[in-house]
Amino acid sequence: MKYISRAFALLFFLLSFALPFAAYAQRAGASVAVLNLSGPIDTWSEGYIIRGINFAEQDGSEAVVIVLNTPGGALGAMQNITTRMLNARVPVVVYVAPSGGAAASAGTFITYAANVAAMAPGTTIGAAHPVGGSGEDIANDERAKITNYSVSLIQGLARERGRNAEWAAKAVRDSIAATAQEALDLKVIDFVAKDLNDLLNQIDGRTVKTAAGERTLQTARAGTTPIDMNFAELFFHTLVDPNIALILLQIGLLAIAVELYNPGAIFPAITGGICLVLAFVALGNLPVNWGGVILIVLSVAVFIIDVKVNSFVLTGGGIVMFILGGLLLFTPLTPIGPTLPEVSINPWILFGAAGAMAAFFVFLLGAAVRGKKYPVLSGAEVLVGASGYALSDLAPSGAVQVKSEQWTAKADSGTIEKGAEIRVIALEGLTLKVVKK
Repeated sequence: MKYISRAFALLFFLLSFALPFAAYAQRAGASVAVLNLSGPIDTWSEGYIIRGINFAEQDGSEAVVIVLNTPGGALGAMQNITTRMLNARVPVVVYVAPSGGAAASAGTFITYAANVAAMAPGTTIGAAHPVGGSGEDIANDERAKITNYSVSLIQGLARERGRNAEWAAKAVRDSIAATAQEALDLKVIDFVAKDLNDLLNQIDGRTVKTAAGERTLQTARAGTTPIDMNFAELFFHTLVDPNIALILLQIGLLAIAVELYNPGAIFPAITGGICLVLAFVALGNLPVNWGGVILIVLSVAVFIIDVKVNSFVLTGGGIVMFILGGLLLFTPLTPIGPTLPEVSINPWILFGAAGAMAAFFVFLLGAAVRGKKYPVLSGAEVLVGASGYALSDLAPSGAVQVKSEQWTAKADSGTIEKGAEIRVIALEGLTLKVVKK
């Protein structure tokens, strides 16, 4: 019995050391970092993806999954993201989701750069033809250079990851697109997964090549570690929205108009400056048609003139120019089909902003400016020149009544008899200086 007790004690002692190591072995590399990127590919989404990959490498994650839904974005940001993905020491999985989402334009390149590419049912990929910063198709030699460069870039990604290079070239040259099942049949992607858990189960056991060598994924029982955008990334990435960009531009222009009518107010100038800077930050990351920007600025100028002139023609013209500017402000990132998202302003927001602009200039700022033209209804300016009569003899001081009020008054010269009509020529403190009328 004594030996049995000693044996149990020894076993317990060994287990006390073995269990922590077993638990650590079970946890180590058993977590998958999950990033959610929705919206345009811009400087802040670039920083977010790179930060997420860095975290996954340092944390020893089994893989990093990028849940992607994008209409496309900046070529430079996309290139930096794909370069980091190709040089990642941890497997990078791109999952195009949710249903109805897309990996369009720059998103196609990012999907091709992944070690494992998957899509949710009902999603779309492709339409990667390059366009200019204003959303228009690039012209002449520049178009050929950028298109050829983009084709070579995506074909290089296809060869590196063993994907369909021919389809990739067509996606760039001809803006073709594919559904999730079509992309799987064409070997554009590796899996169609209904959700993240389904994806992790399907890729389990798959061997991929990373910058640190080959890795066999063990994801079936792995936990997930969500990595969210930090405040700065989320704030500036949120700005890259056509509706927000329009509102910021409008507020900035209105605030500057108020400052022009009230020099030295300071607060409108500061507010306007901040809003305009943020608006142009947003516009710089969107396919802007600068003709639309010019029309919006001109509409504000027309409204400012209308405050002075007070003409219905100018009011109507300003509203029309603002609406046309909003409609022209953005064009799609790519010449894509109806299944892929476009960059445009919500019509309700556009017409609401136009109405708010007209109301501000016509009713608020216009009323304030017109009010400055009216005569002052109180103070010395009202009393000087006014008529009344003496309530007592002014020799030289006494009482008078002016504008139904009784005042202390002083005759400018001589004596003024009680009941005589008088006229105010000056105000000295609270005493009127009067002369006989």
